[in-house]
Amino acid sequence: MFQALEPPRVSVVIVNWNRAELLRACLASLCLPQEAPFEAIVVDNGSTDGSIELLDRLQATLPFPLRVIRNADNRGFCAANNQGIAAARGEFVALLNNDAEAGPGWLKALLQAFTDPQVGMAASKVLVHEDPRMIDKVGHLIYLDGQNRGRGTGQFDHGQFDRVEEVLWPDGCACMYRKSMLDEIGGFDEDFFAYGDDAELGLRARIAGWGCLYMPTAVVRHHRGSTLGKQNPRRLILIERNRVLLAAKLFPGTLLWRNVAYYVARMAAGLWAAMLNRGEISRFQSPGGKLTALWAMLRGDWEALKLLPRMLRKRRQLRSLRKLSPSQVKQLLLRHRISLKELSQGVAQKS
Repeated sequence: MFQALEPPRVSVVIVNWNRAELLRACLASLCLPQEAPFEAIVVDNGSTDGSIELLDRLQATLPFPLRVIRNADNRGFCAANNQGIAAARGEFVALLNNDAEAGPGWLKALLQAFTDPQVGMAASKVLVHEDPRMIDKVGHLIYLDGQNRGRGTGQFDHGQFDRVEEVLWPDGCACMYRKSMLDEIGGFDEDFFAYGDDAELGLRARIAGWGCLYMPTAVVRHHRGSTLGKQNPRRLILIERNRVLLAAKLFPGTLLWRNVAYYVARMAAGLWAAMLNRGEISRFQSPGGKLTALWAMLRGDWEALKLLPRMLRKRRQLRSLRKLSPSQVKQLLLRHRISLKELSQGVAQKS
């Protein structure tokens, strides 16, 4: 096993659940020159596909220290990342999905965002693994009912996002956080379990006064939707549920009371897009599949209603962290707003 002589500057946390071959490729990508001292922490959520045996073999061969946290069952993306963050020895914590592969110099590029002490988060340029000409996401945008979408998703990469700039928050599949920021505001909200969790953490950090920079030379290739699968109804349930929880917990009141109107507009636009065979529901080809998708979104709203009292309690508890006023939060969200057309139909805006 690799023995580190001093604490690493970065701790790379990777959550895994039954994706041994993707995990192998993910760890292999970190063997490329990263130009920063780091450790890797893999949190395994009770895999039964040989992932643990793979990690046991790799620990003796990797050129960086690897620690493994073994859970008996699937605790979800949020809880597992929190375990990794708690175990991290680095000044910075990088998250890398097991279905993502880092390019050379990924960590060095992300670290360059933190020369400003007010920056607490750094976003990567995430490209589609199967076609790296296409952008998966370069930071995030948000619709005002709480639904969020990757910035630049679906666009071909021809340099339009090749400048360092502020973004709303980073995508949790490949990003970096200042550890002191996480110590201050807390880690992932485990009620989210998976999907939208990075949005909640990112917006909470922004409200607490921390900034986020997008670093275009921090390049990662991502297998999209490999955790549950793009057509898995549970994925849609969690996405829809968690956008409600995000809004209830963090949105300013002037936007929160309009949430139903924004939601109705999004649903109407989504149904129209489905009729045109565009957007999220277009992945469900048959009429029955489209009904399944609609049911999943309605189920997500119902599950959110049951968690609303808990989110509202958390909303009150966060008052002591707030550095931005409600009007400043509203302006932040408006500045990084996604259009209804782009959200519902997947029509990319030009940058």
